[in-house]
Amino acid sequence: MKLKFTKMHGAGNDFVVIDGVNQHIDFTPAQWKLLGDRRFGVGADQILLVEKPTEEGCDFRYRIFNADGGEVEQCGNGSRAFVKFVSEKGLTEKRSITVQTKAGVIAPRLEANGSITVDMGAPILEPGRVPFDAEGLHGEQQGRDTLWPLVLELGGARESVLVSAVSMGNPHAVQVVDDVETAPVELTGPLIEHHARFPNRVNAGFMQVLNRQHVKLRVFERGVGETLACGTGACAAAVAGIRRGLLDSPVRVDARGGQLSITWEGEGQPVLLTGPAVTVFEGEMEI
Repeated sequence: MKLKFTKMHGAGNDFVVIDGVNQHIDFTPAQWKLLGDRRFGVGADQILLVEKPTEEGCDFRYRIFNADGGEVEQCGNGSRAFVKFVSEKGLTEKRSITVQTKAGVIAPRLEANGSITVDMGAPILEPGRVPFDAEGLHGEQQGRDTLWPLVLELGGARESVLVSAVSMGNPHAVQVVDDVETAPVELTGPLIEHHARFPNRVNAGFMQVLNRQHVKLRVFERGVGETLACGTGACAAAVAGIRRGLLDSPVRVDARGGQLSITWEGEGQPVLLTGPAVTVFEGEMEI
């Protein structure tokens, strides 16, 4: 079939966005992987599929496929691209919509200045629900957070890192580093992603605290590798930093691809993610 798509990005986190409302899409994991391939396909960190909702009260259904072809629960930067896409394509006239995802319902809103705010829901902090296997581990208390030791095997040597386990609909392991530029993201990111303590794998975040409302962040994403930005990773990092007593809301997050703003008022409250979404080009591909 000839597939129509839109290439978009949010702070450098890039997407192929597909209208599944006006064209029938039923691809295999191999076809999703081909779309995400930067040499043989279009190239993207994630492929986003817009569909009609299957839940009453929602405007759309939002499905997310990583570059490795696997479907995942949530993507914060993608949700901003999603709301801009449905607005530009005339699929809705609403500035605020409710969107069904694999992780639950989110509520993105197109702001008057062109930025987009997404209500990402309340973070999941109980280890078993992240999911994270904390059995037999002795956590280290910092503020209201528990830091969990992860043992990594590095070329025959063993190294332990302390992480916060947070889910924003998808799992994150956040650690604080002295300098994100020299942090071993490419070396330890894959080891954390595939660590046995995270049964569904995990996104590995490396956060440098600049002041109480400003951090730098790099994220090694599950099924993707390091990306220029990660919306749910920014949310998880801000939540972890606030719970540790290191940060105050709102938090500016500097990713390699741009800036995001995170607002969180504490346990049980939703995390609000604000940032840009940019349309790059439209295209067609035989698949």
